[in-house]
Amino acid sequence: MNQAYFSASFVQSADALPRCPAASREVAFAGRSNAGKSSAINTITRQKKLARTSKTPGRTQLLNYFAVGDDQHFLVDLPGYGFAEVSKSKKKAWQAAMQRYLTQRDPLVGVVLVMDIRHPLTDSDWQMIELQQQGDTELHVLLTKGDKLARGPRIQTVRKVQNTLAEAGVEATIQDFSSLKSEGVSDAHGVLDAWLFGSSLDIE
Repeated sequence: MNQAYFSASFVQSADALPRCPAASREVAFAGRSNAGKSSAINTITRQKKLARTSKTPGRTQLLNYFAVGDDQHFLVDLPGYGFAEVSKSKKKAWQAAMQRYLTQRDPLVGVVLVMDIRHPLTDSDWQMIELQQQGDTELHVLLTKGDKLARGPRIQTVRKVQNTLAEAGVEATIQDFSSLKSEGVSDAHGVLDAWLFGSSLDIE
């Protein structure tokens, strides 16, 4: 397990593409509000307060950069999406900002798409997938809150999501994950190692 993640540190927030830091490689974490995105980042890095968590949907409004290993490799916490309280104009602004980031950010090598395993592939998730597909990045689906389901339904959901994405022509790796029980961390590290540091990837 790569120890670099455990010393990850917050570097800066950015409200627009030109204000993102110089980087060699970065991986973005995207997800519907309250899907467990920030908690997943904190679990992967073994830091309870690295990424800000909140019960208030949509609290993360900026691109938050966390350095991993050095100041050239980053995990990026993207603004959450899919919450009803936001106006149509703000939703359009979010979509435009995400499209610019996902298609024009050269150091971006992969997107970890976080979904609640009990409610995967919502309309908002598909919108994010469509934006991600417009760029030149890899996709990994992290089905969080795996502890909320028994083993059988959890495995079935992973397979169903994998098949649905394949039928839609979307190439992605996929796994279940639990922040509460710290399950799936090694698999997540494997994906990040491959994307950020060029290590071999061994996950379906």
